[in-house]
Amino acid sequence: MRHPVKKVLAALAVAACAAAPAAVPAQAAGIPGFTIVVAPRGNDRDPGTPGRPVATLQHAQKLARTLSALANVDVELTGGTYRLTSPLRFTSEDSGRNGHTITWRARSGQAPVLSGGQAVTGWKLHDPAANIYVADVPKGADSRQLYVDGASAPRAAITIARTDVQVTATGLTIVNPALNQLASLPAQNRIEVESQNSFTDRYAPVQSIAGTTITMQQPAWNNNNWGYDTLARPFAGGTLLLENSYSFLQTGQWYLDPAAGKLFYKAAPGQSPAGKDVELPRLTSLVQVSGTYDRPVRNLAFRGLGFEHTTWLQPGTSIGYADQQSGTFLASAFPQPADFLTSCQIGCPLFEAARNSWHQVPAAVQVSAADTISFEGNTFAHLGQVALGIGNDANAHAAGVGLGASGITVHGNTFTDDAGSGIVAGGVQPDAHHPGNPAMTNKDITITGNLVTNVARDYKDMAGILSTYVTHAVIEHNEVSDLAYDGIDVGWGWGANDPGGSQDYRNRGLYAYQPVYTTPTTLKDTVVRYNLVHGTKKVFHDGGSIYNLSANPGAVIDRNYIYDNHNTVGLYLDEGSRYVSLADNVIQDAGVWAFTNAGNTNNTNDNTFTGNWYDTGATQVATGPPHNNVLDGNVKVADGSWPPGAQDVMRDAGIRPGQRGGPSS
Repeated sequence: MRHPVKKVLAALAVAACAAAPAAVPAQAAGIPGFTIVVAPRGNDRDPGTPGRPVATLQHAQKLARTLSALANVDVELTGGTYRLTSPLRFTSEDSGRNGHTITWRARSGQAPVLSGGQAVTGWKLHDPAANIYVADVPKGADSRQLYVDGASAPRAAITIARTDVQVTATGLTIVNPALNQLASLPAQNRIEVESQNSFTDRYAPVQSIAGTTITMQQPAWNNNNWGYDTLARPFAGGTLLLENSYSFLQTGQWYLDPAAGKLFYKAAPGQSPAGKDVELPRLTSLVQVSGTYDRPVRNLAFRGLGFEHTTWLQPGTSIGYADQQSGTFLASAFPQPADFLTSCQIGCPLFEAARNSWHQVPAAVQVSAADTISFEGNTFAHLGQVALGIGNDANAHAAGVGLGASGITVHGNTFTDDAGSGIVAGGVQPDAHHPGNPAMTNKDITITGNLVTNVARDYKDMAGILSTYVTHAVIEHNEVSDLAYDGIDVGWGWGANDPGGSQDYRNRGLYAYQPVYTTPTTLKDTVVRYNLVHGTKKVFHDGGSIYNLSANPGAVIDRNYIYDNHNTVGLYLDEGSRYVSLADNVIQDAGVWAFTNAGNTNNTNDNTFTGNWYDTGATQVATGPPHNNVLDGNVKVADGSWPPGAQDVMRDAGIRPGQRGGPSS
């Protein structure tokens, strides 16, 4: 339907005033909507037509604000790289109004990329014997990631044995004389220790090294060494690395010296980085969609765009990355027992005092206080953090407003080569599970038809997809693969925030620091269905390919196909999981196909496993009082003779034909 001519002309007049003369996007004849075309070599004085595109996303944003009250607006990006010097921020002023939608999309046949990085050129041979090259970058520029020819390159690092060092209250004591040379290294406060444990992946920066004494920065060191699965005493695993020193460089690795403005890269013999596409991230987020609880951002869509090249610097600061699970971490100093290295290695009351202060890793693309936002057919690649964060806690949103995400659709996107999770929906702090304002509730988040592969490369503790406290999250027909940890994780809180609390957490002392809630959390009605999950659990043995945590009334986990999970758990119900139905799933070559982490005091009860098929692995489900978990009609298959029902699930799980790789019109 055409809009009244007077209204259209009025809108165009306003747009013309807001922009340079003649900067007026045209409304195509007979088409109910406006199109604004953007090109890297456009001009913001032009009208935004195909022949005269504007140059900047910010200018297109201003035009779209003016026009959206009258009609739908398409902001079409031509191919090329849009290098951002600051994040693109959307507030309630950027909403589609009067029921209209503003769609930021790729122009037909084009592949635009929003990049937070800068191309690195001008490489020179620095050390011919070691084939190390150097290039100039701006002084002060820092990053934890580098991307070479479209793939992340590892930082300079070496692996050491745990027996090479001893953990102390202030750092490490070198035991292996082969490491004594560490005391002679420059820039010691940029060196980091990484510890890959049972389910945590911890980073702590060095302060100084003198003789055989390594003094670590605080509070990162203390925070990484109390609680559970600590650096000092991992439950399992425990690979230990020293990272981020020029002297550690091995083939394919890099080292950045911000003070000197120098980037070093050790190329393979006979090769050079010259001529390669080398991208150094400069931004810590690309897109921020955040309104207020009274005025959320509404009616925005993003289609066919590429989001690339960010970093997240906090793990290299004195805060470090005191990982707790799935991208949560301690972000400040807390009171600790004087003997925490012995008394608080499997929790302690003071550790429980810190639990409600855990932070979340921020995302490159952030959405909070928002309604009816969609992402379709985009590519989230080469990002140094979580790729897409939806309704996380306020500490993970640059706008300072968290939660409040409703009606968010994530469909047909690709997430790959990212340092953190592909998608994290929901928060973990108290307002996430018992919101002080109903508008904070995360609800109706739909994640369908996405490819999530080879993510959580640096922060390996993170799942491909994590949904915490969300009412009615639908996670369906995705393919999730190639992960150090879990594939799809749902829930949070270990049952401690559910009605009546948890006796486990009474025993641990949590309720001296928070209430025992009498009302349910916001977690309910989760659907995890027809997902293809494979190649998980490559590093961490704890957790499962598909995992639930805490009471989730109305939840269904059904018709998923899991394989190649490195002899670990297929379907994992962790502490406090209740009211979850798991049916008609196919679990192939697992060590344990079904598991409930059920003690007599943690309320992992009242779940049902019905009609699932598996070919290997133990059944470790607590049935009977007090748990009352039910096993019914589950079938162990021999010699790969999957029955027709299982074959149907194996065929139909994952991305539906025709739904991968591009936006719908």
